This record gives sequence, C-alpha cells and structure tokens, in this order.
Amino acid sequence: MATPDRVAAHSEQLIHVHQTLRERLISLRQEVAEGTGRHPADAVGEDLLSHCLSFCTVIHTHHTGEDSQLLPALRAAMPDLAPVIDKLIEDHALVTGILRQIRDLLAPDRTPAGPGALARELDGLTAILSSHFSYEERRIASALDTLGPEAWSADVFSPS
Repeated sequence: MATPDRVAAHSEQLIHVHQTLRERLISLRQEVAEGTGRHPADAVGEDLLSHCLSFCTVIHTHHTGEDSQLLPALRAAMPDLAPVIDKLIEDHALVTGILRQIRDLLAPDRTPAGPGALARELDGLTAILSSHFSYEERRIASALDTLGPEAWSADVFSPS
C-alpha cells in the first residue's frame, strides 16, 4: 500500500516519465534524420536500431502499466474520469499501431518503404505522444494527487 507522500508524488512521477520519453523520442528522431533517404534498416546503425526498438518497448511497457494498473484504479476511485480514461486507452491503441509499423519498417527482411519512411512514422509518433502526454498530464495528474493511499493496491510506477 502506498503512503500519502508516495501518492502525492505520482503526478510528479508521471510527468517525469513523460519528459524522459519526450527527450528520448527527440533524440531518436534526430538520429534517424541523419539517415533519411535510405532503407530504414540501412539508415540506422546497430546502436540506432537498438535505440529505436528499445524506445518502442519502453513506450509499450509504460502504456501497458497504465492500462492494467493506473487507469483501472483511477476509474474505480473517480468514475467521473471514465471519458478521459477511455480517451487515454484509445490513444494507447493508436500508439501501439504506430509502434508496430516502426518495428515492421526496421525488420531486416522488409522491402524498402521509400525514403524517409521511418522519419515520417516517428514524426507521427511524436505528434501523437506529445498530445497524449499533455492531455494525460492535464486531465489525470491532479487526480492522482487527490487520491488517498487506500486507492492504490500496487505501485503503478514500479520499474518492473
């Protein structure tokens, strides 16, 4: 069970995680821009390929944790947030589709998709995540800070 101080820190943790992801995405997009014009698998070296696939995994893990722990706890504690939670879950599904497309573009056996395909997907991902993170922070961060420790059965921001 979380302590009151721990609960009060959830909004700050959420914002910190989002900021870290924003920074990683900006860095990734800049790295990819240097290789635009070649097949995505050729445009990225091993380090960038690993960085890109790692980023996809981190975003997926973050959203899966929200969907399985954070959002159900908020929905139970604050039913009036149901439309916001539904929108966040919908965004997660959209992001999952883009992440799948990025992974497909990076597959070694993939037929070249044309110049800049990976950069375009990352641009779309950047736009969606920027909007999603801002919306989530505006709509649920303060709600996280108003919930008491009894609303949390697990630490939804655990690194596991």
